[in-house]
Amino acid sequence: MNASLDLDWSTANQRLLVLEFARLHALLGDEPARADELDRLQVEADALRARQPAPPAIDVLAQRFGLSPFERDVVLLCAGCEMDSRLAARCAEAQGQTAPWPSFGLALAALPEPHWSALAPQGPLRTWQLVSVDEGAGLTGGRLRITENVLHFLAGLDALDARLAPLLEPVPPPALMCPEHALLVERLLAVQDERGRLPGPIVFHGDDPDGQQEVAVALAERHGLSLFRLRAADLPASATEQDALARLWQRDAMLLGSALLLTHAEGDPAATVERFVGRNKGFGRLICIAGRAPVFSDAEAFAVNLPDAPAQCRLWRLALAAYRPTLTPTAAFDALASHYRLSARRIAALAERSAAMPDDVLATRLRGACRSQASAMGSLAQAIEPCASWNDLILPDAQHLALRQIETHVRHRLTVHHDWGFAGRGARGLGIATLFWADSGTGKTMAAEVLANSLQLALFRIDLSAVVSKYIGETEKNLRQVFDAAEESGAILLFDEADALFGKRSEVKDSHDRYANIEVSYLLQRMEAYRGLAILTTNHKTALDNAFARRLRFVVHFPFPDERQREALWRSVFPPATPLDALDYAKLARLAVPGGSIRNIALAAAFLAAEAGTAVGMTHLLHAAHAEAAKRDKPVSEAETRGWL
Repeated sequence: MNASLDLDWSTANQRLLVLEFARLHALLGDEPARADELDRLQVEADALRARQPAPPAIDVLAQRFGLSPFERDVVLLCAGCEMDSRLAARCAEAQGQTAPWPSFGLALAALPEPHWSALAPQGPLRTWQLVSVDEGAGLTGGRLRITENVLHFLAGLDALDARLAPLLEPVPPPALMCPEHALLVERLLAVQDERGRLPGPIVFHGDDPDGQQEVAVALAERHGLSLFRLRAADLPASATEQDALARLWQRDAMLLGSALLLTHAEGDPAATVERFVGRNKGFGRLICIAGRAPVFSDAEAFAVNLPDAPAQCRLWRLALAAYRPTLTPTAAFDALASHYRLSARRIAALAERSAAMPDDVLATRLRGACRSQASAMGSLAQAIEPCASWNDLILPDAQHLALRQIETHVRHRLTVHHDWGFAGRGARGLGIATLFWADSGTGKTMAAEVLANSLQLALFRIDLSAVVSKYIGETEKNLRQVFDAAEESGAILLFDEADALFGKRSEVKDSHDRYANIEVSYLLQRMEAYRGLAILTTNHKTALDNAFARRLRFVVHFPFPDERQREALWRSVFPPATPLDALDYAKLARLAVPGGSIRNIALAAAFLAAEAGTAVGMTHLLHAAHAEAAKRDKPVSEAETRGWL
């Protein structure tokens, strides 16, 4: 094949620039020699264009910004003085000065088809900031400069303006995409075919920010565009700065062939977003807005939520097959979709990490990685490391059975809700809200630990002091953060002393009562919609709002342990490494205290024995029992401790 036909675009673009600069060099030279040289250069340029696989950058620039031939030459003259020392020297010579740069006066005098409007503020050169002029020496005598990233564009390099680079982040194409999100892309393209345009701006809302980005970047790709993300929090507040930012973005969008994704979080001023989007109306480029809730009132909104459990099952299998093609899907991998709500992007990232994991621990490692992918609850919740097992839980058979049923409901959610169709009848009532009620120390928190340990799920105790706020709307905001993070991580939520938050709604007498009732109502909605396990504990069942009782799937009462159960608690309370000295567990069981107090007494006795340098004996336990009773202001009776010594 002829080598001249194999010319790549970059090489051809550079050669064409050289020819363009030579043409400008001739235009600035003496008249007699100029005509023949210009004709020769034009023939070479036309031949080069004919072999070029795509239009050269200067032609693309002129077409996208609607430049006249004179404006096109002004841009080339500015670029040539930066890239060609011979042309820079010729400019200095033509102007009778030592400064090697062009002026508008020189362009008007030397370039063909000149017009004064080329440097008007509303003309494309200055509107789009392709070139700037040093007005200190006047419009005709001041130095003309080409904007740096426009210069790079002419050289064949795509680069954002330095003022935009800190604000805009490129969005990569998705490695894996939820089928529902792919269908939304097709739906939007169908709308475009029907209307002749996309709905603009396009607003995405929902709980899957990764998915919103995936839809936006897929839509941009279908239009042959790249995608950049701008955070609403980074938008300037003033109108002047917003206008400047919009102009910069529009210019670079035309230069680079890109679209914009504007993401907003709760608390970002909606008015600022609306003003910025309004400044880009009519621009003709794809603009998407993404966030949890719609923020732009004059646009169509499309929901993009985290994939449901069946969709996540399919995503996990596709993602794992890409890195472990011989892997056989099992229930252990389906459980990932049942317990955790992850975006397709996170599933793809975790599957990529799985390539280095041994087969025998793959499911366990992935489960741990899913838990670590959870959004942080910050100071609103305390992570509890579950250590207790079923063997540590001393309860009557009925309570054991109830807790096992809770475990069964959590473990088989995917099968019942989705495979058997219960989720198709509505999202209400799919959550596993559970109430543990009894006196303190009877094992409510330990039961939550046992469930978390058995199900291998994270357990978070909600800090009510951090969640509840005196400021209007803050409590709901904090609760939303807790539930959203828990939805993603599959965590078990433990609301200890829940009556402080889930108490009965009161008669509205003032604004404080009204907003307090709103908080309880919001809780009711989130508890009903939450698909994980939420455990409420209270010492006073009757203190809870009646509406919560109707939404509880399980209510488990933890009775005060009888003597047989207390003996079992005493036998299990000491770790195997603890030295013991002839303990009489039957006599210890006569002490009428719950399991929490038994643990406190055992721990205190262990410290007394360690101080004395002996094994834990009945004497240490007697002293510890009296100290524990003093805390409760309820003395130990002589009958309870008779025969301990």
